[in-house]
Amino acid sequence: MDTKELLKKVRKIEIKTRRLSDHIFGGEYHSTFKGRGMTFSEVRQYQFGDDVRNIDWNVTARTNEPHVKVFEEERELTMMLMADVSGSKLFGTQNQFKDEIVTEIAATLAFSATQNNDKIGLILFSDEIELFIPPKKGRSHVLRIIRELLEFKPKSKKTNISEALKFLSNVMKKKAIVFMLSDFVADDYKQTLKITAGKHDITGIRIFDKHEAEIPNIGMVQMQDEETGELLLVNTASKKVRNDYGKFYNEKVDYYKDAFTKSGAGTIDCRVDESYVKKLLGYFKRRG
Repeated sequence: MDTKELLKKVRKIEIKTRRLSDHIFGGEYHSTFKGRGMTFSEVRQYQFGDDVRNIDWNVTARTNEPHVKVFEEERELTMMLMADVSGSKLFGTQNQFKDEIVTEIAATLAFSATQNNDKIGLILFSDEIELFIPPKKGRSHVLRIIRELLEFKPKSKKTNISEALKFLSNVMKKKAIVFMLSDFVADDYKQTLKITAGKHDITGIRIFDKHEAEIPNIGMVQMQDEETGELLLVNTASKKVRNDYGKFYNEKVDYYKDAFTKSGAGTIDCRVDESYVKKLLGYFKRRG
């Protein structure tokens, strides 16, 4: 992708996702994810209806007029976006690839956080950490994140969710709002997720295509494993082959749901031919 084409694509995504975050998700995001507590703002004269527990007795004694301390929500938060950039992200049969949906969802979430003056960071992972962008504020920072999501070329095509979560714990010492975007066709991350979710507010967003769940009966077909590059000759006419694949896929999905539910983390399932807007909005409203 040349620079001109990239910038055009970034701009197109910004226009679409910023409109969504401005008109739909801004308020929902704010009410769903609270600040770290209340912080002192100022002292002012007592007004009828003020909580007497907030009277500042030192200022009251000095001025001979009742004064109260005013507190406000300590709003600033940090959002970490974690995107799986392994080989399977390129799958897609319904007009869009999974990686395109990941980019749009990540951009929508990032602009929602920007509206609330929160910091946004990015971790791209395969079976290793491919890229880490430390959290910062602002539109130009979000545009950089979008550019990386669009054009980044990973070194590896494999996936290791556990390693990504360990890295998150190492670089983020304070509690963060974390959205992990992946197809979650992986295992052995349940314990790491439980530990990480005890510290951070984590939501898994599973991006998938309905045709990944089953192999159609189309005879003998050569297939390539996107994560290993291995070429295989598959007899899709075999009912056993189709059933074995369906069982394998469903086991991965069940593992994902069980791992996130038991760790107290949130989940969103988003099929590429469905509206991610409705999925995100429904999730925010349920949590708000």
